[in-house]
Amino acid sequence: MHAALLRVSCWLGCGAALALPASAATPAVKLLTLDPGHFHAALVQAADYPQVDPSVHVYAPAGPDLDQHLKRIDGYNTRAERPTHWQEVVHAGPDFLQRMLDEKMGNVVVISGNNSRKAEYILRSVQAGYNVLSDKPMVTVPADLVKLKQAFAEAQQRGVLVYDIMTERHETTTILQRELSRLPEVFGTLEKGTPEQPAITKESVHHYCKTVSGKPLLRPPWFFDVTQQGEGIVDVTTHLVDLVQWEAFPEQILQPGDVNMLAARRWPTKLSAAQFAKATTFKEFPASIKNCVNAAGELEVYGNGKFTYTLRGVHAKVSVIWNFEAPAGAGDTHYSIMRGSAANLIIRQGKEQNYQPVLYVENHGSASAADFAKRLQAGLAKLQGLYPGLAIKPADKGWEVVVPAQFNIGHEAHFAQVTAKYLQYLAAGKLPAWEVPNMLTKCHTLMEAYRLSR
Repeated sequence: MHAALLRVSCWLGCGAALALPASAATPAVKLLTLDPGHFHAALVQAADYPQVDPSVHVYAPAGPDLDQHLKRIDGYNTRAERPTHWQEVVHAGPDFLQRMLDEKMGNVVVISGNNSRKAEYILRSVQAGYNVLSDKPMVTVPADLVKLKQAFAEAQQRGVLVYDIMTERHETTTILQRELSRLPEVFGTLEKGTPEQPAITKESVHHYCKTVSGKPLLRPPWFFDVTQQGEGIVDVTTHLVDLVQWEAFPEQILQPGDVNMLAARRWPTKLSAAQFAKATTFKEFPASIKNCVNAAGELEVYGNGKFTYTLRGVHAKVSVIWNFEAPAGAGDTHYSIMRGSAANLIIRQGKEQNYQPVLYVENHGSASAADFAKRLQAGLAKLQGLYPGLAIKPADKGWEVVVPAQFNIGHEAHFAQVTAKYLQYLAAGKLPAWEVPNMLTKCHTLMEAYRLSR
């Protein structure tokens, strides 16, 4: 195996190794980074890829967002283990977007930053003939969905691929939850659920003050302006809605008509000036968000939201909460349950799990505990090709799936996995048939929740 390819595959750490195309004499993919304001833009380049040119052209306005992005890339290039070899070519100035569209210095645009122009960036990049790898959310308000639909239609006409960065599909416990739900002898069939007890629940807790790539993360001030970042009900929930679709109806084409929004609400996280300064280094709230400061001097950020809906008759609940900072030793958390006629599949990530995701299987069907354990072990045996060494051990109300440590690679590494998967699709010249309609259905779901929350 090519040395560089080996380095990427090992770092991805997944038992189901991604079959990257063989390295060519001249890399086929040339990245462009457009207006990078979010650290996810840099995480795409946290690994080298043999088919990607190391020279990356960055088009952005001059300022702290660009400076932070370049520092992160330099950090990957200079780290002691697995250093990358990126060469950033910067085009800074107020005309950055038009220059990128005109100069044709690459063929794939990476978009992760201020979301107020995300849909416009995607559409105009496609119109210029570029492929697009976009961070979430692709849409933050209903008007964005109109632009996104146009972008996908034009992408099909022009033969380019638009893809969103759904990292959570590469989290090991989520993959196992999905695969076990496809084994009737273990899971039975997915329940329909009710609004009070949905068949699928996905809950996520995030933090404004955190550490990324071993360093304290500095948030740009606009991140706390929901007109630029997007509200929580349409941001992180993109991942959760995606997982509902991906797990409940794998590889099936979904349409907006399959979605029925039942209830939605939003509420703010309140930040003091001192907390805002710690997360951004800015000692005052910018003028653009001072209208969101309450009488107590706290900034109210509508980062929290939850909604319930049905997807082809299956009840689902999605919730996201943003706190300022996690307790010592903790981090972002995820809770997920899929209710089957024979078993529940539950991911927990709390203090008891040392803040690492752990998958539990609870038997509530007619099988005895001993018989169910045999069925579960037989089911996991079918997945040993994906994750050698899977095992189970008794847990409260059921069984814990024990995943070998080498497969718990962490959220940041999933960005390289998504990018590698996208490179496969580029080499093939197409996405799976269900991806584009399901991206649009996902965005439709978010916009329905956005409307109803008001």
